Amino acid sequence: MTAFISRRTLLASTGALALTGVESPAFGGTSAYTQSSKDRWVPSPADRATVGRWARDTWRSIVAMTDEKTGLPADNIGESVTNPVRSNYTSPTNIGGYLWSTVVARHLGIISPQESLRRVTQTLTTMKNAVHHVPSGMYFNWYDEATGEVRHVDPDGTRPITPFVSSVDNAWFACALMVVRNAEPRARVLADSILDRMNFKFYYNPAARPGGLMRGGFFETPPPDEETDKGNHAGVGPDVYYRKFHYDTCNTEARIAGYIGFALNQVPHTQYFATYRTFPDTCDWSWVEQKPKGVHRTYLGLDVFEGTYEYRGMRLVPSWGGDMFESLMPDLFVPEATWAPRSWGLNHPLTVRAQIEHGLDDAKYGYWGFSPASNPKGGYSVYGVEPIGMDPGGYPSDLEGTNYDGGFEGCREGTNPNPTYGDGVVTPHAAFLAMSYAPRQAIDNLRKIETSLHAYGAGGFFDSVAVKSGLIARRYLSLDQAMVMGAIGNVFGNDLIRRSFASRTVEQRIRPLIAMEQFGSGLV
Repeated sequence: MTAFISRRTLLASTGALALTGVESPAFGGTSAYTQSSKDRWVPSPADRATVGRWARDTWRSIVAMTDEKTGLPADNIGESVTNPVRSNYTSPTNIGGYLWSTVVARHLGIISPQESLRRVTQTLTTMKNAVHHVPSGMYFNWYDEATGEVRHVDPDGTRPITPFVSSVDNAWFACALMVVRNAEPRARVLADSILDRMNFKFYYNPAARPGGLMRGGFFETPPPDEETDKGNHAGVGPDVYYRKFHYDTCNTEARIAGYIGFALNQVPHTQYFATYRTFPDTCDWSWVEQKPKGVHRTYLGLDVFEGTYEYRGMRLVPSWGGDMFESLMPDLFVPEATWAPRSWGLNHPLTVRAQIEHGLDDAKYGYWGFSPASNPKGGYSVYGVEPIGMDPGGYPSDLEGTNYDGGFEGCREGTNPNPTYGDGVVTPHAAFLAMSYAPRQAIDNLRKIETSLHAYGAGGFFDSVAVKSGLIARRYLSLDQAMVMGAIGNVFGNDLIRRSFASRTVEQRIRPLIAMEQFGSGLV
């Protein structure tokens, strides 16, 4: 891959980004919204040219992250894409993100079919031969991107760690394998050889709750610094050492692990309805952000409290932190709004609306898009729209960490129901995730982030920017850039990632399940 993009490549790629039309909820101004209104949005030539340039630059940063010998991307690099300083570690999620980004780059004409196949084959060959937990077929959390070896020290290089086998990390990698096997048929046998040995039964604990829950993950050997549950849910190979937590809420990125388990016919459908939409509405749960309202419904013999939170005239199922990543990253692969029109089809557009209104109308930042990302002051932080999250500590939307607390009706008074927000931190990948539901607003917002906040470099959008101080996190994160590429692939590639993921068998195993549910989401 050359360090520059020729004008011929630029023009060819722009042409490949011709979108025929996207159905999207209509937003009027900053806050007017009609849930039943669907306008067919057609991008202008300027839109196609701009998003084409964003895609090419984003791909440039992804190439800069990727080791030339192993085909593994680093977790992050600094500002330079011509002389990149790589992080020396990567994860199954990052590796999966590189694979689906390669599929998008080929589809958009950024790279040739030959280069796409070479890159995908190189990465899959490295992963097929990488050390992993053999009985489950799962991968450890951290690898050295330059050697493909498992890391036994933490990413900071400061302390030894016991390699962990994460359910969610492996689920994102499995997503990428499922995309590759359909989008790049010449690599299908190789992708399937890895996917076929992955067994998500290892994570499913049927005794955690009626219906069962997914574990966060396990260790192959007992860690010296934490208590674990020894066991083996799959009954294959030696016992492992499970971390003592399960994913027990629905609107979080962790639901992807259940989806993969369903798609591979390894996890029963009851797991989906065993997770909370919100926690119960009793005072025993008054430590969360607000008291939910809802009704009880029964699915697959399980009682589900269809609770929702209220924000600015909307009722929606909250995520843990109120961020875009938790709510919308699984939707990059599973066409949730289409397959589940009475649940995710209502909730996703409202989540996007809440993010837009928070940034423009509530906090008055002038920009929007809030999701975990690099902190402009250094390190990594979580960002979100706190009123639509459950976490009592909050995923703030500003550098000051302003905490919203609306109280829990009938149980405790709120300590800060009408906060004054400070220096808002917007994260470009969040706006890209929203593009399926508010394309015009997302593109306009991103244009302003580039031209007014200057949070853009040779490798695309920097990871975050504080809107008042102008502080910019001048680095690129592999996962966040991969979300950008995945979103562009869906919006400007006729649902490329969703189509490649959702084979007929996958659809048969997921769509009827999520279609049966009715959230309490809607307008007040």
